[in-house]
Amino acid sequence: MTDNRKRAGRKPKADTTVFRYSVNFTAIEQAILMSMYDKVQVESMSAFIKMVLFEKPFKVFYVDENTRVFIDKLSSFNALYRTVGVEYALIVKTLRENFNERKAMKALYNLEQKTTELVRISMEIVSLARQFDESWSQKSR
Repeated sequence: MTDNRKRAGRKPKADTTVFRYSVNFTAIEQAILMSMYDKVQVESMSAFIKMVLFEKPFKVFYVDENTRVFIDKLSSFNALYRTVGVEYALIVKTLRENFNERKAMKALYNLEQKTTELVRISMEIVSLARQFDESWSQKSR
């Protein structure tokens, strides 16, 4: 008979991983291995052991909670600035419609002063963020 069956299912890999080894560790060696594994973000312990055995470089990412909080606060500042920008035009329009010109101009002058102060504070925040990035970023490690 001829072999006319259709091949269904998953295609076989060209280079399968069929060779397996078993390694026994002491408690101290296991603790060292687990501390190294915790620092590296890989999908499995076997992939990590392969990387260590064949001396493939692996990256260690340190997650600093203070840095994360700092970035979250900066993001909330930017959201606040966007809100102020949107509301600014609405306030100007409302002032001109509801008050006489003299009162509206006085209120606009106060608003302008507060806005320039906000811009100055924003520039300070940007410079502090750059200083923070230069001194504490992962590039400097």
